[in-house]
Parts: sequence; structure tokens; C-alpha cells
Amino acid sequence: MQADTNEEFLLKLLQAEVVNREIIRKKRLLKNAEFDVIKTFQDYSFDNIEIPKSISIETIQKASFIGNKENLILYGAVGTGKTHMATAIGVQACNQGKEVKFIRTASLVNQLSEAKASGSLKKYIKKIQNCELLIFDEWGYVPFEKEGAQLLLQIISECYEKRSVIITTNLQFSQWNGIFYDEKMTSAIIDRLIHHSHLLIFDGPSYRLKHSTINC
Repeated sequence: MQADTNEEFLLKLLQAEVVNREIIRKKRLLKNAEFDVIKTFQDYSFDNIEIPKSISIETIQKASFIGNKENLILYGAVGTGKTHMATAIGVQACNQGKEVKFIRTASLVNQLSEAKASGSLKKYIKKIQNCELLIFDEWGYVPFEKEGAQLLLQIISECYEKRSVIITTNLQFSQWNGIFYDEKMTSAIIDRLIHHSHLLIFDGPSYRLKHSTINC
């Protein structure tokens, strides 16, 4: 580190320390988020995604909707880029210094059930409350028992108007009752999720099938 004066050297040293601390913090946030794979919006295509007028691509890419406690529901077939988008938003939020949690919904319900059984449910929920963005991947891929559905409703209620939620799903709202087996509970969850939400519809073909090395 070169400097003409002691004061300039000290200033550069302090600036380097600030940058180093910021890098360490971002790495910690990315690690704590527990993404399956780190994804960004580089080369990401929005061509086959229906985006409502209530939100812009720029707002999605910059994750600025989080500041308004808004939600995203990413709906479409398997392999159409929902998880990639959700992860890229989460990574962007981490880079902005926000606490993020990425989890498959079935795994979340299992962890909630285990926490309740061990008497540590309040501690688990407190971790959720520390997050500014929660990403529930593969919502509805596996149906839940009544207790699991009740615990999931509790988490959604904790998030309502307090933090942002992103859900990736291949089920229409009309099919959600098949996940929870209770119309009142299904209605309560949908009611809390769709308020302050933006619905993005993924219409494209499966990226994995399109780029598969197996000729179908």
C-alpha cells in the first residue's frame, strides 16, 4: 500500500478494512442463506415470463420490492427458471446486506415439525423473524399433514407485512387445497400471500430438457 503521507496511508488502511469487512459480511449472508447453487441474473432471459404491470424487471433484478415488504409468486412448469430467478434475487439481496433464507418447502415443514417436537419451535421462528426475505422453493410439490400445514400457516402469518416472501410453484391457487386438505387453512394462507404480491407466470419450455444431452 503506497502513500505519500502517514495520514494518506492511514486513510487507505481504514478504507481497505471497511471493504474487507463488507466482503466478509456478504460471504456470511450468502452462506447463511443456504442456496442450493449461487445464481445471478447474468444472461438470464425474461422472454417467456409474464410480468404484471405492478412490478418492473428492474425492480425484480434489484430486489427493491423487499423494502416495501412485497411478495413474489413464481408460477410455471418445472424447469422454466423459477428457482433461478428466486435465487438470483436472494443473492442480490445478500449483496445489499439483507438477511435471506432459501429453503425447499417440504424441508421447511419437516424442520418445523422437528422443532415443535423438541420444544425449540420459538427459537426456530425467531431465526425466521431475523430474515428480510424468505424463499420457499418447490411449494406444493409434496402434500402436507394437518400439523405441517398449520405450522406453515404460522410462518406465513409471521411474515405477513413484516418481510418479503418468494414462492416457486407449479400449482394454480385452485389446486392448493390438495396440498393442505383444509379449505379454511388454504384460504388463510392464500389470503396472506397474495396481499402485496406480484404473480409472475413462466410459460417457456423446460431449460433442462431443452439443453439435455439425451435426445428425446
